[in-house]
Amino acid sequence: MVGKVQCLSVADAVDYKGFPADKSKTGGWIPAALILVIEICERLSTMGIAVNLVTYLGETMHLPSSSSANIVTDFMGTCFLLCLLGGFLADSFLGRYNTIAIFAIIQMLGTGMLAITTRLPQLRPPSCKDHAMNCKQANEFQMGMLYLALYLIALGTGGLKSSVSGFGTDQFDEKDEKEKSQMAYFFNRFFFFVSIGTLTAVTVLVYIEDEVGRSLAYGICTISMAVAILLFFSGTTRYRYKRSTGSPVVQILQVVAAATRKRDMNVPHVVDMLYEDSPEGSRIHHTDQFQFLDKAAIVREEDLGKGRNSSMPVNPWKLCSVTRVEEVKMMGRLLPIWATTIIFWTTYAQMITFSVQQASTMNRSIGHFQIPAGSLTVFSVAAILITLAVYDRIIMSLWKKWKGKQGFSCLQKIAIGLILSTIGMMAAALTEMKRLSVVKAVSDRPSSDLPISVFLLIPQFFLVGSGEAFIYTGQLDFFITQSPKGMKTMSTGLFLTTLSLGFFVSSFLVTVVKKVRGANGGQGWLADDINEGRLDCFYGLLTVLGLINLGIYLICAVWYKPQKAKPALQIEIGHSGDDKC
Repeated sequence: MVGKVQCLSVADAVDYKGFPADKSKTGGWIPAALILVIEICERLSTMGIAVNLVTYLGETMHLPSSSSANIVTDFMGTCFLLCLLGGFLADSFLGRYNTIAIFAIIQMLGTGMLAITTRLPQLRPPSCKDHAMNCKQANEFQMGMLYLALYLIALGTGGLKSSVSGFGTDQFDEKDEKEKSQMAYFFNRFFFFVSIGTLTAVTVLVYIEDEVGRSLAYGICTISMAVAILLFFSGTTRYRYKRSTGSPVVQILQVVAAATRKRDMNVPHVVDMLYEDSPEGSRIHHTDQFQFLDKAAIVREEDLGKGRNSSMPVNPWKLCSVTRVEEVKMMGRLLPIWATTIIFWTTYAQMITFSVQQASTMNRSIGHFQIPAGSLTVFSVAAILITLAVYDRIIMSLWKKWKGKQGFSCLQKIAIGLILSTIGMMAAALTEMKRLSVVKAVSDRPSSDLPISVFLLIPQFFLVGSGEAFIYTGQLDFFITQSPKGMKTMSTGLFLTTLSLGFFVSSFLVTVVKKVRGANGGQGWLADDINEGRLDCFYGLLTVLGLINLGIYLICAVWYKPQKAKPALQIEIGHSGDDKC
């Protein structure tokens, strides 16, 4: 009878009452789908705002192009940087369910406030239809209210993104073959549905923003998030919950502190002399990289209390097991790959800032229909969907026949993404050179109505979008599968910080270029009016940086050594045979 109950429960999960989770009543596709709805609505809101925010800042708030671009990239950067905060709170205090619930409500409040902010005429400067030189910019109060709404949204996004994918996979039991295959399907389709949310944002939502009203569009975001929250709460009794194992940040600090305390000691040549108290089945091989950290596992008499056979727990700030040290090493090995993927997201940032500004000056007509400038990012999203479909249906089967493997490795995917984004910036530079030649040829035409088709921008959007399909899935796979089991939420947050830092690096580059290529009488690479600047040179700079970064990445990828799958047996110090059982 006991065995039957065990078969129907999930060993490492509980239900909403804290009892062992019953497989027949909890988890599976329905709860995972309810969680996925939250992420789709988050994408709808965040991307619907981000891709068209630069036009609002320029046309309505009357800000210069470079300032508008930096505000957008800072907003997006903060969204992803706050994923670390969300991951820390989920791991240490709140749990994933509470984290999603709290931050979804925060994001809903942010989009609601943005709807009000864009509705009230007191919160924006007077209209300036003739683009006169004395056009009045938004004042500090107006910008302050806008910032408050945006960063409430950023806070909500950060808290959500760090926990949604993890809580979704919690609904499947890795030890059950059927549910394990379902979890793989969930991962494969997760990014697809996120892209559907983005596609809706850059088409339907952007059109409503430009042709009907921004307040209505943001109101739709608020209502959709409210519905998603209600659906999320409706699954409370069906979810599986994983108990928190403590903050991985604290675990990392403990290893570093213990190693620092023993910095003057020598690591023994025999690995078995290092401390190990982890269960035999979950131990990790000792590795030779980052040998300084091995000092945290050196055993001193005072570390074990009254003796080696003492049953008193050791102080983790003074002595850590080999497995705990190796977990920290695993995180350390991720960092070079982490650092060399940042530049991709710097490139991606241009697709929702300067590329949108390019589009706003070009001919966007299809018959009597005028394509909103922000909707050009639809080609990037389309590229993602097409690339994922081609990869899933064609490339994976061909690669399996040729190499006997299920598609590219995660490091190969990242490399392909970096290559495509670099080529995308090269294409962007060439297109901008063509656009600027038209500007010079028709100097008597309005700067927002150039006789050049906006579809010339498709190559840069398509190349960067295809690169995103490879690098996003490659990064997500790499940071989840190559991180320790207890640090996967933190690892997901670490992955998302590459997006954050990519946007911040974009803002930094814009600021530096503005100063170095100083505006003489309003001129420069990044002039207030892009028709008077040299955006092609800025794109060329990003191409060069992309090539340099690709070379460094390839070196780091060769250096990277994945952790061996099965741990070696090690001698346990200070524990009796009964304790092992």
